[in-house]
Amino acid sequence: MKILVISHEYPPIGGGGGRVVRGICEGLANRGHPIHILTAHYADLPRIENCENLIIERLPSGRMEAYRAGFRTMRVFVQKSIGRGCGIIKSWNPDLIHAHFAVPAGVTAFALSSIYRIPYILTAHGGDVPGGAPEKTAGWFRYILPFSKLIWKHARAVTAVSSDTQRLAKEHYPVEIKVIPNGIRTKEYQPGKFDCDTPPEILYIGRFSPEKNAVAVPKILKRLTDLAWHCTMIGDGTQMERVKSIIKQNQLKDRFTLTGWISPEDVKRYMSQSDILFLPSLREGMPMAGLEGLAMGLALVLPKIGSCPDLVKEGKNGFLVQTGNDNGYKKALRTLINEPDLLKEFRAESRKWADQFELDKSIESYEELFREVLEKPVHP
Repeated sequence: MKILVISHEYPPIGGGGGRVVRGICEGLANRGHPIHILTAHYADLPRIENCENLIIERLPSGRMEAYRAGFRTMRVFVQKSIGRGCGIIKSWNPDLIHAHFAVPAGVTAFALSSIYRIPYILTAHGGDVPGGAPEKTAGWFRYILPFSKLIWKHARAVTAVSSDTQRLAKEHYPVEIKVIPNGIRTKEYQPGKFDCDTPPEILYIGRFSPEKNAVAVPKILKRLTDLAWHCTMIGDGTQMERVKSIIKQNQLKDRFTLTGWISPEDVKRYMSQSDILFLPSLREGMPMAGLEGLAMGLALVLPKIGSCPDLVKEGKNGFLVQTGNDNGYKKALRTLINEPDLLKEFRAESRKWADQFELDKSIESYEELFREVLEKPVHP
């Protein structure tokens, strides 16, 4: 199958959703399916990368930040990707289109499918669904919700990365939605021994944004200064200055490392040196950082939302905490920091549990879905 993939996020830009897209594209290409992905250009990234069975083409859209795409840049990406998509379809004749994120990629897929009668599959990642990340998109959906219903309705198949994303989508879009959870290549993560660091290393990975609740990390850890620990926060975003301010006000500079956005290889390096993954998100689908934490054998302290409960075996490899319950997070972290033997057991259990989320299982589900779509008759 020749597949044209549309996604405005693809590493090194974007967050966990972009890493999901890359994993799926590389997995399908490794199975012999030619893939041509149209994504957004940023900074000095190469415009075209040609790998075996995989072409990555980056289109200029005025994107100025690696971690965030504004409404204007999304609009430009739609315009550019429709124009370039027409050229690719004429010369390459793909069998289908796979759009990651209903907005903006779904708009491009809908337009190209309408012109060339090529079926498209839509994958929702969470923030592209009304209610998934209202801090970022509530204003957008006031204007685009009526049009977005056409995108979902005319897709030949729709998938969601988690049951929570599926639930949110069904509140607005009366279509059949199949859950294909995010996966990870566990063999690419080498945790080594599970002897914990002294002091224990706590890790946060993600956007510094309201829905990810990055400011909660220093707010909670400042209440644990009687214990020995160090925290590394990987990422960037609108809450960065508030995070820095809390750290400075509480004289925690020696306890924190803020890396900004770093390469996937550097993320793995920091993970391999960590013990606990702490994500106090207010909204979450299937966090890639959580999957990576499992694969690297980290104890997990996650919110009881989205698909986080699928990642945590309560009291065995981590703790689930009600959203916004700072005392609950404090208690969970104190337990793990105070009990190194328990932390070691949690870490070993995480690595075992990671095998349940092997990426090949997700790739096989997409392959099966694509075949079903291509075998369906096209209705006029």
